[in-house]
Amino acid sequence: MVHRIAVVALDEFAPLDLGVPGQVFRSARTRNGDKLYEVVTCSPGRRPVSCWAGYTVLPDHDLDILDTADTVLVPGIHGGPPLLEGVIPAELRDALQNRPRIMSICTGAFVLAAAGLLDGRPATTHWADADHFAAMFPAVKLDANVLFVDDGDVLTSAGVASGIDLCLHVIRRDFGSEVANRAARRCVTPPFREGGQAQYIERPLAGADENSTAATRAYMLAHLDAPLDLAALAEHASMSVRTFTRRFREETGLSPARWLTRQRVEHARDLLESTDLGVDQVARRAGFGSAVSLRQHLHAAVGVAPLAYRHTFRRP
Repeated sequence: MVHRIAVVALDEFAPLDLGVPGQVFRSARTRNGDKLYEVVTCSPGRRPVSCWAGYTVLPDHDLDILDTADTVLVPGIHGGPPLLEGVIPAELRDALQNRPRIMSICTGAFVLAAAGLLDGRPATTHWADADHFAAMFPAVKLDANVLFVDDGDVLTSAGVASGIDLCLHVIRRDFGSEVANRAARRCVTPPFREGGQAQYIERPLAGADENSTAATRAYMLAHLDAPLDLAALAEHASMSVRTFTRRFREETGLSPARWLTRQRVEHARDLLESTDLGVDQVARRAGFGSAVSLRQHLHAAVGVAPLAYRHTFRRP
């Protein structure tokens, strides 16, 4: 049976946030091309809703469609009572209650919090609005350092592109890594992002079965400064080199070497941003061995040398 996702469009909606669910979930299909999700869009009273980008949308449905949905999703907003006052109309508040699963992208978390759905639960929102959110909704366990939070029947994401991460995570949770990875390829985006924003969702995103490389990936992350050759990693995973390489690519979309380099670059970037370590020390701690190697890899990844990167992004 096709899983129905109902998107609730509100005034001052974030344009990308409103479009992401339809694009990403539409890309989730079986090997035979059968669709796995249906995305419908609604608004209170089926009224037109407008955004800062200069256009208005007329959804096909009113809030009654939520009664037929398996998942309800609230995109981000750039203004209005939920952001300014922490309140939503009673009609909307009532409509959001007791849903099988509810999600928000970006500042859509303000709407869920205003509905009382996040009290006592972990959640996230756009980092730029985190302090305001925390002051307005102190009962919510806000974590502004993550891409998304999966708390079972309530899921929230950080800003803008992290809505894509959350949608892919939901596809992975519903239908497995193969479907999610295929959807990611169709959307021309990574299957998941593990670096850059301290994402704390558990590493075994591909499924915690005995054939997963998740435990070995966690080991690699904990030993980025150590020599990590392919044979030793395969042995850690209790697999042959060939099987390990194949499984690793299936689960991450990358070879072990490319994935490891990406993690080392992200760790080096974090050290350059947050510490006063010399470039040689950063290189050793990130596993590159020398400043020359770090400089080559960092320039390939972000186009600048270590000291230039530190000068631009150094955190006080």
